[in-house]
Amino acid sequence: MHYRTVLREGSAAVVAELAVEVEKQLPALIDGTVGRIRAEMPVYRDARFVSLAELRTSVRNNLEFVMRTLRGTEEPDLSQARATGRARALQGAPLPELLRAYRIGLTEVWNRFVELTASGEHQDLRGLVAATSAIWALIDDYAEALTTTYRDTTAEVMLAHQSRRSALVEALFAGGAATEGTLWDIARVLELSLDGTYVVVAAETPRVGHEPLPQIENRLRERHHASAWRLTPDLQVGVVSMRDPAASQVIIELLRENQTGRIGVSPVFTGLGNTSRALHLARVALSSLMPGSTGMVQFNESPLAGLVASAPEASVQLAHHVLRPILDLPGDDRNVLLLTLRAWFECQGSTKLTSERMFCHPNTIRHRLKRISEELGRSLTDPADIAELGAALRALHMFPDTSHLPSPRDPLR
Repeated sequence: MHYRTVLREGSAAVVAELAVEVEKQLPALIDGTVGRIRAEMPVYRDARFVSLAELRTSVRNNLEFVMRTLRGTEEPDLSQARATGRARALQGAPLPELLRAYRIGLTEVWNRFVELTASGEHQDLRGLVAATSAIWALIDDYAEALTTTYRDTTAEVMLAHQSRRSALVEALFAGGAATEGTLWDIARVLELSLDGTYVVVAAETPRVGHEPLPQIENRLRERHHASAWRLTPDLQVGVVSMRDPAASQVIIELLRENQTGRIGVSPVFTGLGNTSRALHLARVALSSLMPGSTGMVQFNESPLAGLVASAPEASVQLAHHVLRPILDLPGDDRNVLLLTLRAWFECQGSTKLTSERMFCHPNTIRHRLKRISEELGRSLTDPADIAELGAALRALHMFPDTSHLPSPRDPLR
């Protein structure tokens, strides 16, 4: 503690004698301190954090503590400083303003000491020096105790707020009964509009505890998009508010800046209560990308991929049911035919474009397509067969690890 180290026995006695005289002026000292604080500091003049009565009580308590300490009637007790620091932190008062108000109070005390030592029987330069040292050492002790408590309390409040915010974000994504009666509270705490326009983002984590989209909330805020996020072992998910539906492109471009894995984005939707459904669609979009790949898909960009990804087991059954004759072929034959069929779909059924992509003569492609049709027993001109083949190829692409397994049992047999 600085206060005790700066006072020697002789100087302590001088300071105590002066403090006794100053204490007689305590009512006027309180009035002067309150008046100066309100005159110089708008936050106190406008009663933003404390009322005039609360300010006056705080000033009186702190000045009484100062005078008791300077008189030496008790050991310096910084509990009042800690109490003030905690109270103001809970009220949200800014720390610099708080410290400034305290310095104003101690400056008023010091002015009274100057008046006493500069005139009459108390005229004493050595006494003034001793009193000045004591007062400013006390300021250091008080400011340290107040600041430490203020920061500890602020951290405590922020942790509690963050815990509540995380719980509300969890409830928002869970949907259903979790949000009944709480949606207004969720919207208020997360600063999101109940009837606003949103997208949900689901980004695959590179490893447990690591964000695939670091600082994404701050980066979105810089572009005037509010959002709320949570991190799970496998995903970082967020709901992002948009000023208008066209803003989705801005958000997607931002997400693409530093993508490190798979990212799924829901369709644009309206109403905060629809967030859990949108999260499902964002997950579906993410699942439509190959595991281990890097990229981003918005659900409405590929409805077929979304349909396949939303029902993995049924989609795998479809792929095996439709493509089993080719999957059972020897490795080279199987791969050539599957690659040809996939290229044919990607080239919109054009034999010419497929041959160019695969560096083959068009007749070679025609021969392969004829064999594919024969092996599968399906026509490449029948819209129903083409739809099934396209869905089966998409499922095989999304769930490649199942292509070597025996065909799932047909539930209709």
